[in-house]
Amino acid sequence: MTETLAFSPEDLRLLADQDFFRKKAVLSKKITHTLEALHAQLILETSNQVLLAPDGFNPQSVQFVKGEHLEDYPYQYVDFPRYYTRDAKFAFRSLFWWGHHVVFSLLVEGPLVNHYRRNFFTRFSEVANRQLCLSLSPSLWEWKTGAGLTMEITSQRRSELAAVMDRRSALKIGRYIPFEQSLTEPGTIIQEGIHAFRSILPLITA
Repeated sequence: MTETLAFSPEDLRLLADQDFFRKKAVLSKKITHTLEALHAQLILETSNQVLLAPDGFNPQSVQFVKGEHLEDYPYQYVDFPRYYTRDAKFAFRSLFWWGHHVVFSLLVEGPLVNHYRRNFFTRFSEVANRQLCLSLSPSLWEWKTGAGLTMEITSQRRSELAAVMDRRSALKIGRYIPFEQSLTEPGTIIQEGIHAFRSILPLITA
């Protein structure tokens, strides 16, 4: 037991590293400002749209969240538009997940899922080949991507997508952007978020 409580030289180096935490604080503020700017743009995007949302939906509702333990990694996100109850969910989430990626994702669950699924296939040409992925997990809260976790939405995979989506009561469709991708130009992440939202929009409009 005492051996597991011993601190290694690497442990002590990390504990003494003040620079990392200063950089993390600065970067967290940048992420916050980026999400706030994206929210402002999404307000404009939704202002002239009639969204297919659950009864009781408030088009002004927004939530900013910051945490440290999404599978042990820090994260920040904004949900807008958003609507959550026990039986229905309708949200567009823009998530920064440290150590992984940025993801812009539609989360839907409840009575309107059949309508969203119908829109997906009747408007398939507007959704396919837009760098979107369907989550294969039955949980809306799985944020990893890759083989066995997500399926790219392409015109060649229509039948596979139909099989996955059949009879599901919840759907999650997202655009995943690795941090290795060039995101250094000002406004790039905001542009990517708006592009993802516009790509998803055919599913959630009447």
